[in-house]
Formats: sequence, structure tokens, C-alpha cells
Amino acid sequence: MTGIPFGHRQSLAQVLRSYSQLVKPKIVALLLMTTAGAMWMAGNTDPFKFGVTLLGGGMAAAAANVINMVYDADIDRMMERTRHRPLPSGRIRARHALMFAGILAVMSFGVLACFTNWLAAGLAMAGILVYVGVYTHWLKRSSPQNIVIGGAAGAIPPLVGWAAATGELSWAAWVMFAVIFLWTPPHFWALAILKQEDYAHAGVPMLPVVAGERPTAAQILLYALLMVPVSLLLVYPLHVLGSFYLSVAALLGSLLIWKAVQLLQEPHNRQRAASLFTFANLYLLLLCGAMGLDRWSLTHTLWERALASLQGVYTTLVALASHFGTMGSLA
Repeated sequence: MTGIPFGHRQSLAQVLRSYSQLVKPKIVALLLMTTAGAMWMAGNTDPFKFGVTLLGGGMAAAAANVINMVYDADIDRMMERTRHRPLPSGRIRARHALMFAGILAVMSFGVLACFTNWLAAGLAMAGILVYVGVYTHWLKRSSPQNIVIGGAAGAIPPLVGWAAATGELSWAAWVMFAVIFLWTPPHFWALAILKQEDYAHAGVPMLPVVAGERPTAAQILLYALLMVPVSLLLVYPLHVLGSFYLSVAALLGSLLIWKAVQLLQEPHNRQRAASLFTFANLYLLLLCGAMGLDRWSLTHTLWERALASLQGVYTTLVALASHFGTMGSLA
């Protein structure tokens, strides 16, 4: 099933490791967190449906990643960070990878269609088509806006989750789609700043290569500023989530904007770009986690008690300040 690098066949463990790398498990895990967030937000309480949705969605995301790897094998050979991937290194042959992707896609559609609904299954297949057709084939090698438009593919998993839980797509689902859509450019362009020499060598017109680091940093800040208020629409006017999510989303959004401002101040600073990239991943994980916690009644009980305690501390401090102020004026 595999290529034979350096004249030696691979062990079963090496083959499995290569196929695991082919699906980009870290990206799949991040996408599944957005699917889970949407299902939590939609009020899904069925653990079986939750599990099969993540399984089906994960296979769809994996299939898209494998096809992307096959299509981009030529430029991956030219980039330092990707030349050791399974296809450019010869550990897996392209036709075997495509067969693997096809199996994953068929299984994904079957699982979602059988155990959730046709809408969720169709959306998962649409995600593959958008990622492969729009981003990989059309835009990645032709436009510096590749990750902006192609980022719609990464925003489809929460739609899959919401559709699986409810059988429809409400405004809340589309708001979450918009959050992921707007989150993608700051996340990916921060990485592109770090790897711009690789992209330039491979002839991929990522924004830092075409426009430079400062315009890219300005665009990152713009998208962050747009994304944060959109994320709060789930609280008002949609009233899907409450004050706990509001507090977490506002805090995380403020930190993301601050990191974007820091990068704009020093757009050539690789440490700041790396810090922004890392925090963008953490932002999405924590935001989706907050969606789930906000739907848990115990969270609201604990949160209300915490707020009441803080209010009590604040009232006490104000009273003490007033008391000492009065004593000072009498003296």
C-alpha cells in the first residue's frame, strides 16, 4: 500500500503512522471541536448522535485533507515544513491516498445519512468539495485571498453539527459559520508570516508573500475586530447563549485583538506571529468549550454565585473607601 523509500519496506506501525499524518489529525480535531460546540449550543443531549456526528464529520474532514495532500504534493516537496509529509517523501503513493480519501468520504456520508440526517451528510460532502475545489484547486495557487474565500470550507463543520442536532440551519448556526470564517484569516496568516519563505519558494501567493508583513498584520487585526462582535450575536439578539459565554467570548476576543495589535506594531517579529497563531488555536477551543459549559445548568449556578461574590467584594471595598474618605475629611 505504500511507497518504498530508501529501498526498504515499511513496517505496519510506520504505515499506520503515515496514514495518520496524511489526514492532518490536529486540524481534524480543531474542526471537530467546532462541530461539538455547535451541537452543545443546539442543545443536543443524545450521546450516540453526538458520537456518530463527530465520527462522520471527522472522516469528511480527513478525506478533504488527504485529497489536498495529493493535489499539493508537488509544492510540498519544495517547502521545508512539508517535504517530509507521507506523499512527497514517498511513504505513500498518490493512488493509494486517493483510494483512502474516497473510502473516508463514502463512510462519512453513510454514517451521517443513516444516523443523523441527509442535511448533515450533504453539508459534510459540501465541505469536501469547497475545500478541494475552491481552496486547493482554484484559489491556493492563484490569489492572495485564497485562505479568506477558501476558509468557508473550515466553517462548514459547525453547520454539520447544528444540522445533525436539529435537522435544520438556524441563524445561530450561520453566526457560528461566520465566526469560523472570520477567525480563519488571522489564524492562517499568522502562520503564513512565519512560513513566508517556504510559500515564496513554492510560488504560493499567500498574503505575506504578495503584500508584505505589515499589510498582512493590518488585515489580521481587521478580521479580529470583525469576528469578536459577531461572536457576541449568539448572546444578543439571538439569546442562544448566556452571560457565562458572553464573558468568556469578550475576554478571549479582547486578548486576540490585543495580540493582533502587538503584531501590527512589530509585523516582522516572528515571536509575536507565533504567539498569535498559538493563541488563535486556543481561542477557538475555549470559545467552543464555553458554548458547551454555558448550556450546562450547573455552570450558571456557579457563575451566578461567583458574580454575587464579586459584587459583595466590590460593595465592601466601596464602603471601606467611603469610610476612610470620611475619616480623612474629618481629620
